[in-house]
Amino acid sequence: MLLAYPWERVRKGSVLTIKLQGQISDQLKSRFSSGLSLPQLCENLIKAAYDPRISGVYLHIEPLNCGWGKVEEIRRHILDFKKSGKFIVAYVPACGEKEYYLGSACVELYAPPSAYFSLYGLTVQASFLGGIFEKVGIEPQVQRIGKYKSAGDQLTRKNMSQENCEMLTALLDNIYGNWLDNVASTKGKKREEVENFVNEGVYQVERLKEEGYITDILYDDEVIDLLKKRLGQKSEKKLLTVDYRKYSRVRNWTLGLTGGKDQIAVIRASGSISRVRSPLSLSSSGIVGEQFIEKIRTIRESKKYKAVIIRIDSPGGDALASDLMWREIKLLAASKPVIASMSDVAASGGYYMAMAAGCIVAESLTLTGSIGVVTGKFNLGKLYERIGFNKEIISRGKYAELTAAEQRPFRPDEAELFAKSAQNAYKMFRDKAALSRSMTVDQMEEFAQGRVWIGKDAASRGLVDALGGISRAVAIAKQKANIPHDKQVVAE
Repeated sequence: MLLAYPWERVRKGSVLTIKLQGQISDQLKSRFSSGLSLPQLCENLIKAAYDPRISGVYLHIEPLNCGWGKVEEIRRHILDFKKSGKFIVAYVPACGEKEYYLGSACVELYAPPSAYFSLYGLTVQASFLGGIFEKVGIEPQVQRIGKYKSAGDQLTRKNMSQENCEMLTALLDNIYGNWLDNVASTKGKKREEVENFVNEGVYQVERLKEEGYITDILYDDEVIDLLKKRLGQKSEKKLLTVDYRKYSRVRNWTLGLTGGKDQIAVIRASGSISRVRSPLSLSSSGIVGEQFIEKIRTIRESKKYKAVIIRIDSPGGDALASDLMWREIKLLAASKPVIASMSDVAASGGYYMAMAAGCIVAESLTLTGSIGVVTGKFNLGKLYERIGFNKEIISRGKYAELTAAEQRPFRPDEAELFAKSAQNAYKMFRDKAALSRSMTVDQMEEFAQGRVWIGKDAASRGLVDALGGISRAVAIAKQKANIPHDKQVVAE
């Protein structure tokens, strides 16, 4: 510790404080970046469990804006931290289902008397613009391949299709059922008890305490006084703490957690997929195919890495970019083990990338699959007529106006060509998925059709190999790279 930099020095008996709030990024953050980083958050909990200077963790949980996959991974790290024997205490001033899912996993959960609790259940909703477009004279001409591929429904429909309703109902039932089961398990209750409690519409904090859903009703300063008393610190002095940002700068080797010589590369791919960077886009936004491919090629040529983990958090995007990245991941997988690790969502193009890996790991609540295609154009003819706008095109080539003529609908021959093109893209996606998952095309067709699955359902249907977070992906990568399971590695 004498060799540690000033920002790595932590006083003995300190409490690690973490404020969980808003968006949680799947990317690593620099010391100057704002917001929370999932990998750094999880690493902090691992370090704190081993760090003799850390007495426990105090989580301040505010409303979250992230998917259930990330929530599941954070919750698992909370449960793992509890095994260290140190305390982990949570404070929730405003609490919905995601916040309670994390808070209930802690040893103790406190809330102020005026806390907002809204444990009323979960909803899923879809909005439709078909009626609006009809009124203003816009006709979306959409080709969707896959009866569950609902991405174009928002533009063309006025209500939810039967297939989309079926899919969303199944997703909601799974997520809500998982929430009820795990909350019941951590609180020592039956699932029916928790469901009945939710259906009562309880909002009074006193009832939550009486029924054992929170530990006690205390303000933040009272929880801090309680922690000072527990740690034997003087009441008039400030609680010894180290915050998330400072503790993120404590390096693993200072705690004896240094990895060995073997290294595993982690490539993080978050956001919508595009082939090239748009001049107007931010440098940190989305997955840019040409940049991702460059990283893949660099790692493929390097002898430094024994295996690769591709961490995916993407709803998809450009089909061509997805296919080009699939090819590069496939080439990489031919030279060293490649594991795909899914975060909140790895659907459509996100799944396209993942299926090139030798093994796919997803959280039980990851949204994945969506093996389907949607494409289209707007016919603005009626709108142009209403506003007095005219557009005329001179062209050469039978199909030259296929996507250029937005002032009129497709001709029958154009509509046929457009449909065949979309069908071809779907067949390519589905057939590659079937090959990568060792299924027949007919078997894959049953699970494709644009349907979104949660991770555990995808696993039971062979679309995913294992359930877990990035630590599970690292364990599988070690096994496939013939690295002993008890040997430390550096994942970077």
